[in-house]
Amino acid sequence: MEKINYLAVDLGATSGRTIVASFDGKRVEMRELTRFKNPMIPIGGHLFWDLPHLYREIVEALKQVTEENIKITSIGIDSWGCDFAFFGKDGQLLGLPYCYRDPHTDGAIERYMTMHDKREVYDKTGIQFMEFNSLFQLDTLRHNGCTAFQNADKILFIPDALIYMLTGKAICEYTVASTSQMLNPVTGDLDKDLLMSIGLKREQFGPMTQPGTVIGPLTEQLQEVTGLGPDVKVVAIAAHDTASAVAAVPAKDQEYAYLSCGTWSLMGIESPTPIITDESFKQNFTNEGGIEGTTRFLKNICGLWIFEQCRPEFKDVPSEIGPLTALCETTRFASIINPDDPAFAHPSSMCKAIDEYCERTGQIAPRTPAEYIRCIYKSLAHRYAAIIDTLRSMSPVEIKCLHVIGGGSLNKYLMQMTADELQMPVICGPTEGTALGNVLMQVKAQGLVESLPEMRSIVANSVDLKIYNPNND
Repeated sequence: MEKINYLAVDLGATSGRTIVASFDGKRVEMRELTRFKNPMIPIGGHLFWDLPHLYREIVEALKQVTEENIKITSIGIDSWGCDFAFFGKDGQLLGLPYCYRDPHTDGAIERYMTMHDKREVYDKTGIQFMEFNSLFQLDTLRHNGCTAFQNADKILFIPDALIYMLTGKAICEYTVASTSQMLNPVTGDLDKDLLMSIGLKREQFGPMTQPGTVIGPLTEQLQEVTGLGPDVKVVAIAAHDTASAVAAVPAKDQEYAYLSCGTWSLMGIESPTPIITDESFKQNFTNEGGIEGTTRFLKNICGLWIFEQCRPEFKDVPSEIGPLTALCETTRFASIINPDDPAFAHPSSMCKAIDEYCERTGQIAPRTPAEYIRCIYKSLAHRYAAIIDTLRSMSPVEIKCLHVIGGGSLNKYLMQMTADELQMPVICGPTEGTALGNVLMQVKAQGLVESLPEMRSIVANSVDLKIYNPNND
């Protein structure tokens, strides 16, 4: 078949990019079109996202598509979860969206639970309790008298907000909504009782929309600005970046766990149904929406965020990521931290936070960049092994290997440490899993593939995989 082109917009918590992808019926080829920063904006003691900046970058990429004479069929947008934007009755953005790392939600869970039952909230949503979950962010804004909250006609998650700005159509995409701790996975919709508990109504959110739904063309204004016609459609893909990434796991069967490895580490299994039990509640596991009715049963782990926050504090070390990470091989440093300890959420100095944790737990604190790096990698691998053990106790299938997707899969030191800790194969790739899953959902929306297994066979045809087997020494 003739190659068909698509545009994937992949937004991360530090940067964003647009990717032009072509599909020939068997494999996908991708090329980065644009890349741009997505910094947190400090204003008035809070942290915000510059949503107009992201919108502008998408529009500039669409203009570049026209300038390069690339004929695209559709556009898909993925991003991180939990965060949202407010829009007024006139359709205008009511201020910048708050960033999930803003400390205004410190203590938000405890405040909300003074009036509500924690187990009841978990039974309704199956979502692990994290203070930046949308439920607690919104309750915090209500509690603080946020004027945007008080005047919001529409509340749209980040990818939905950008779709609204591009098309004029408001939706609530299922996978990103599932991160909010407001969606009931049994009913498949936002829970009206939870919304009522924070002073909101269901109609303030768009209609629930499944991945692979064609939303429509760009607005007439944007068609004129970009030079793209009405035949180019915006598609609701699996809008939560992890949902798109998991869709691109090249697994041949169900006997695996996955790890989306980047700023965050998200480790879990794919389940046909939500797993909401006494044990999952006790272990604070989460049930997030996947494609074709699947559930991503997983645990959020504070991932390479810790390493990235330490990097600016390192002195007299290589700036290139390869030589810098290789420093971990020059030391046998053995202290271990818990990456999910609250001390590492947003400290003013990450190195100091590691020092204080080691001192608090009776361990030797790192002294050199090499020791910090080895401590971080070994701690992540150790944490992954602990989560796999817990997953095995709840998983409906046997876990025989770990599929790692995302940029962290390129870190050979972390991957080998993980294989050694897990004592099972670690299969790495694709590194561009989120973008690949984004594109394949657009292909599926066009009717060119029919199922998740078919998508995964295309992934296997499109990427080279690297396998790490455990060392037994």
